[in-house]
Amino acid sequence: MADLRVFLANYIDWIKAFHVIAVIAWMSGLLYLPRLFVYHTETQRGSAESERFKVMERKLLRSIMNPAVIAVWILGPTLAWLTAAYEDRWLQVKFLLVVGLTVAHHLFARWQRDFELDRNSRSARFYRVWNEIPALLMVFIVILVIVQPF
Repeated sequence: MADLRVFLANYIDWIKAFHVIAVIAWMSGLLYLPRLFVYHTETQRGSAESERFKVMERKLLRSIMNPAVIAVWILGPTLAWLTAAYEDRWLQVKFLLVVGLTVAHHLFARWQRDFELDRNSRSARFYRVWNEIPALLMVFIVILVIVQPF
């Protein structure tokens, strides 16, 4: 295990870079998918427009968000392990907020399936509120990472 740590430490800047890229891709999806849901609720079920939203939502989730969240959850803990930052309180709080983003991701995936099966029963207002939650979590996460207040 020590050999792996030494090996990976030689690539820490690359790991950081790919972690940031994955976070950006994931956050883009977390901010955009619920906005698509808002617009999707305003379409007629079975319409060409509704079907187009289904394709957009499915591709965003499967092609961008899912691979990005996997990369975030591999690279982030790897960085915490390599730098021993897992001992820092700010990172522990950040970890809890990232768990919150992950819960939102899973809820969005469930709601995407509801739209896919024409089972959505939620309002555009509901999705507007949920559109703000990842943004709020992101603000706190960035502050924790940059300021490291505790």
